[in-house]
Amino acid sequence: MLLISLLSIILYQNKSLNLASERAIIKFMYASKLRAWYLLVLVCLFFLITRIYKISEIPGSVYWDEASIGYNAYSVALTGKDEWGEAIPKFFKAFGETKLPIYIYTVALTTKFFGLNEFSLRLPAVLFSLGTIILVFFLSKSLFENTLVGLFSSFLLTISPWFFIFSRTGYEATAGLFFFIMGIFLWLEYRRNKIFLIISSLSFILSIYSYNAFIILSLLVLPILFIWLIRSNVLKKTSLLLIVPIILITVGYLPMIVSLSHGSSRLEVVGIFNNSKPQILKELLINYTKHFNPGFLFLSGDVNLRSQQKGFGQIYIIEVPFLIIGIIASLRKKRFNYLFPVYVLFISTIPAAITKESPHALRSILAAPFISLISAFGISLVCLKIKKGFRNFFYPALATVFLIFFANYDYAFLRNYNKDSYNDWQYGYKKIFLDYSKEFKKYNHIIVSDRYNQPYIFALFYLKYDPNNFRDEVFYNKSIRKATSLVSNFSNFIFTDVNFYDLPKGKNLIFTTPSDRMDEIKPKDVILNPDKTISIYIYEYEK
Repeated sequence: MLLISLLSIILYQNKSLNLASERAIIKFMYASKLRAWYLLVLVCLFFLITRIYKISEIPGSVYWDEASIGYNAYSVALTGKDEWGEAIPKFFKAFGETKLPIYIYTVALTTKFFGLNEFSLRLPAVLFSLGTIILVFFLSKSLFENTLVGLFSSFLLTISPWFFIFSRTGYEATAGLFFFIMGIFLWLEYRRNKIFLIISSLSFILSIYSYNAFIILSLLVLPILFIWLIRSNVLKKTSLLLIVPIILITVGYLPMIVSLSHGSSRLEVVGIFNNSKPQILKELLINYTKHFNPGFLFLSGDVNLRSQQKGFGQIYIIEVPFLIIGIIASLRKKRFNYLFPVYVLFISTIPAAITKESPHALRSILAAPFISLISAFGISLVCLKIKKGFRNFFYPALATVFLIFFANYDYAFLRNYNKDSYNDWQYGYKKIFLDYSKEFKKYNHIIVSDRYNQPYIFALFYLKYDPNNFRDEVFYNKSIRKATSLVSNFSNFIFTDVNFYDLPKGKNLIFTTPSDRMDEIKPKDVILNPDKTISIYIYEYEK
């Protein structure tokens, strides 16, 4: 890229260059751009292969939030209503909280094509994440004015342990991340086309209706972007155009503010704000620093196995020197396009820091692309220090080293992840409702222990239960014993803590966990976890 820039300057300043030289330089520049596009396509293909491969099998089952997203999307696709019967809702009620609409409506579209299953549920996350990979290329290229930095940013994000699991499972955060990065990129590119400011504003709005963390993050990023616009003198030329984003963002936020004021936010459940002000500040600082702890970053990672696999940190240790170099160099340059990525990186963990579970990789997912972006910038600086004769080999050699790290990560994921994480993904419920579905009609009652949380939503998801029938048949617990016991029964299903002496009259097929197994009768069968331990005890009993 440096060579291309120098050739361009020479071409511009030296009018005596002959036509053949001019054509040769233009051809060289075009070939370089073409190679960059080829490499970006290869990165995207590599991303798709590693995400779609065994996407329905690993993780081994959906977890309750995925099942809720999938079934509500299925219900909307079939009936135009959610599981509660509300038509085209702005927010979806689930398990004592609200879920945001963007990802659910996207899954409704894929469900129309592929039916209700793990693939249709997780495919949007893959596509949103692919979009993020592409956007990171353009954002990095724009900020650092270097195509190679853009390419390596996308490559590093593709193989990032922080990003990997989220980009192949049904997480709403992937939609929020995509729209948030799009909002930043288009805002910074307003000089190309002033309409980008309006599209950017809409992207920020879509991000806050995708994942809760981006409500907080947009409040921290948008003021900086507005200040940047003011300092870039856009107000003098397009003051009316700037008013439009302000109006759009304000109007877009109003329903969310109303929702928050009525206490329907996820933050009510997971936040740290029930403490005194000094305690809140203390917890905030402790939680924030946990995200930059070396153990979390490159040794053990997030302890929640739905967010990270065992034995791996959030980033590769080989990336750490380049990340540090990139941060230091950006701070020294003292220009907006270098300082802004560092600012976003250090605010990215705030949504996780204000919650009880910290460090939390999902709620701080914005860190992943900006770590990749800053690390790629650091790599470019190291490359400049290398002798010219070796620079052409530096990027391929380093990419190979990173691929070795990723190959180890991916191999462990494919081989061990299901064995390690079956409890976190509530594997037993999948086996109940898939393997025994043909037997359900033979019994008066199907009794399922709710010890693994919200079994009803797994029944709906895996049985593809008719939403209209469910709404007619469902009974809810009058007093909820715990947040995971909302639905008491529908059809011939009963969801409860299993007790032999409380079994209903009739022919019962009973599924219990090891913690509430019944010693009074002999099990008919058992369901095994991927590691061959017992997940579910199955009993047949007529009372």
